[in-house]
Amino acid sequence: MRSAAVRDLETAHRKLEHIKLVLSADVDYRVSTLFDDVILLHNALPELSTEEIDTSAELFGRKFDMPLMIDSMTGGTKIAERINRNLAEAAREANIPVSCGSQRAAVEDPSLAGTYRVMRRVGGDVFIVGNIGAQQLVEDPVRIATEVVSMIDADALAIHLNPLQEAVQSRGNVDLRGCMDAISDVVKGVGVPVIVKETGAGISAEVASRLAELGVAAINVSGAGGTSWSAVELERLRMQGASREYEVYRVFRDWGIPTAAALIEVVRSVNIPVIASGGLRTGLDIAKAMALGASFTGIAKPFLRLALEGKEEVAAYISVLKEQLRTAMFLTGARNIEDLRKVKYVIVGRLREWLMSRGLLRA
Repeated sequence: MRSAAVRDLETAHRKLEHIKLVLSADVDYRVSTLFDDVILLHNALPELSTEEIDTSAELFGRKFDMPLMIDSMTGGTKIAERINRNLAEAAREANIPVSCGSQRAAVEDPSLAGTYRVMRRVGGDVFIVGNIGAQQLVEDPVRIATEVVSMIDADALAIHLNPLQEAVQSRGNVDLRGCMDAISDVVKGVGVPVIVKETGAGISAEVASRLAELGVAAINVSGAGGTSWSAVELERLRMQGASREYEVYRVFRDWGIPTAAALIEVVRSVNIPVIASGGLRTGLDIAKAMALGASFTGIAKPFLRLALEGKEEVAAYISVLKEQLRTAMFLTGARNIEDLRKVKYVIVGRLREWLMSRGLLRA
């Protein structure tokens, strides 16, 4: 049996490997988000000026300059501290929320908490979302969740679901019994809004309905089309020389629900805020997600490399996303985000086939 100290070291080492692989290896999904199958209807007579357009949006009663969250990435290593500092500072200046990477490493080894606390220290009143895996909560849900929230004075808590990653990961946790009860206990006892999110394989209508019944405040669909954590773990297996395990799990590299499909499924099955993430890369992606019914959006990987370079690079990307969103709103005649949610669109291709097969679209 591995000691607690060994497990702590393994967790921190794995976090560092994850950063390196996401930045350097071929670990993106080879399947599309299916946002290319969503065509926003062009408005040739918008009767508005771009100066009139208001990109602001609300989440959990707080107003932000645009419906974008810097989504969960990292923590638990020295390099992660620098990343989190730059992300938090840029998010504060842009008035958008930022989500912490999984805080499991600091729960297991409190000496690593500073790599997460830096976000609050430099971010001031920036809206920060804490993060912990559902499996890690099962033993003592409210105590662990409260520790995670208190660590960074979080404004909300994300509980992540990652059965695909755990299944492929060497010595991953494949016992998910008790997760629903744990989520229910945290919702009732943690004192901040609880978001449940996937980590890239998407959430279906059926799972979303179960989560809504548990009382979660929002669902982040985190669909397939961006970083494949299955691909990340497969690369780690290859590096470890685990050829048998690699052969077993390689067929699951691109497993998941494409982001646009997951978003439509979840939006049509629950009456709580839905966050669209998983492979969004542009302001046009954000606009499409909002038109499909999202309350907010999240982007992660593009920020990771930029955060290593500096706060200014992160801020520049946010500015580009905002101008792309504004332009999409102008071209669809949307003065504000509520208007954007009402614009007409056409669904074609594989996304149309998906929705028809799921009974969400008629022929």
